Amino acid sequence: MIDSGTLTLIVAVFALLLDISIRVFAVIFIPQNRKPQTATAWLLAIFLLPYLGILIFLLIGNTRLPKHRREKQREINQYIIETTDGVDQVARDATFPAWLEPIVELNRNLGSMPLVGGNTAKLYTEYAESLAAMTAAVSDSRMSVHAEFYILAFDRTTTRFFDALDAAVQRGVTVRVLLDHVASMRSPGYHRTLRKLRKIGVQWRLMLPVQPLRGKYQRPDLRNHRKLLVIDGRLAFTGSQNMIDRSYNKRGNLRRGLKWKDLMVRFEGPIVAGVNALFVTDWYSETNELLLREAERIPAEKAAATLDAQVVPSGPGFELENNLRLFNALLYGAQRKVIVTSPYFVPDDSMLNAITNAAYRGLDVQLFVSEIGDQPVVFHAQRSYYEALLRAGVRIWLYKAPIVLHAKHFTIDDDVAVIGSSNMDMRSFSLNFEISVMMRGRHIVQQLRDVEQSYRDESRELFLEEWLKRPLRSKVLDNTARLTAAVQ
Repeated sequence: MIDSGTLTLIVAVFALLLDISIRVFAVIFIPQNRKPQTATAWLLAIFLLPYLGILIFLLIGNTRLPKHRREKQREINQYIIETTDGVDQVARDATFPAWLEPIVELNRNLGSMPLVGGNTAKLYTEYAESLAAMTAAVSDSRMSVHAEFYILAFDRTTTRFFDALDAAVQRGVTVRVLLDHVASMRSPGYHRTLRKLRKIGVQWRLMLPVQPLRGKYQRPDLRNHRKLLVIDGRLAFTGSQNMIDRSYNKRGNLRRGLKWKDLMVRFEGPIVAGVNALFVTDWYSETNELLLREAERIPAEKAAATLDAQVVPSGPGFELENNLRLFNALLYGAQRKVIVTSPYFVPDDSMLNAITNAAYRGLDVQLFVSEIGDQPVVFHAQRSYYEALLRAGVRIWLYKAPIVLHAKHFTIDDDVAVIGSSNMDMRSFSLNFEISVMMRGRHIVQQLRDVEQSYRDESRELFLEEWLKRPLRSKVLDNTARLTAAVQ
């Protein structure tokens, strides 16, 4: 019989060997195919808290989707390459920037979507206005409605949109709805929303459901962050706005008076097929139903002022970080001006270098962010980059509280603009499915210049001298949060 002293020694030796094994495992396997900053953050977590750290790593350390979902993505990509049109309408005239052509090819190779011409775009900067426009579009639908939102909620603000879906179903329109499982579930009224969808009779599915008892599981924090609406295959909306009240109906937001400010864009033309292809991809992933016929483009009438546009999909279904590569390529391609709007700006090393290099090259580089944050860890991680940006010469504009500037877009020179769902943070680069649309056309850039000026009118500029005087407590919080941002 083993006495208590011997048992204690055995347990201690076992614990020591396990501790060493965990650390050796971490050093060997974690750096493989990971960015140095991400690997370093994981190693720090595991070396400080070996048992807890390794458990968390085994739970969320793999950013890849299950194999069958990645295969579906490749299948759709091949279909897109073979069937897309509108390439012949791209005007590669004297105004086409020489530096843009390689970026177009980069996007095509990464996300399969081509640059297509003959498109029109209309911007919506007011929450109620964009919601009304989407509701009106559903009301005018005749064949199909494809709605996909990170957060979809049936509340007083969205009642008319749901009524329009109901009416569309009643007149025989095929209505399909996708909503992210975890994000929508965390929003007030989730079960009420599902009951409403069932009552209406739309075809609906949860995106990336975390339902292990039903055999549906992947890394739980991989999310589908896209927001898009496609009507009859002829017009599409996308941007930053979720289908929910602009307070997100949360008590904390209501108590603080927080309201979200977003930007949506309505497209017509060949680009609509690209937006719809993302819905078809996500529908296929969740239902095994491949809507190839509905992925085809319906011809639209040509307009006088058209623009070239390219959908850039990104997310765990792709091998590479498509949106990050696009953003960095545009930052290095810029010749005069870069203006970025992102509610969550937490760049990796490559993006931090790209944006500060643009400023060091003498370009006019400006960043619009919110003065306050709704997510404390992300907010403090974002603030940790302000000093490096300000020292490089980046002008930072803080949109005044209590509005949360949630729009996601940026402009390069007078030629190129990007609008979509993607934040400029490491979560959007690696863990979220996103949609970005790159556009070439001076008229759309000028419209965004007007939007940027409206932000500037409601913002205050942050200066380095002021920032260096912030309390030590804030510096500690910012830098600590920065470490957690790299753990992916």
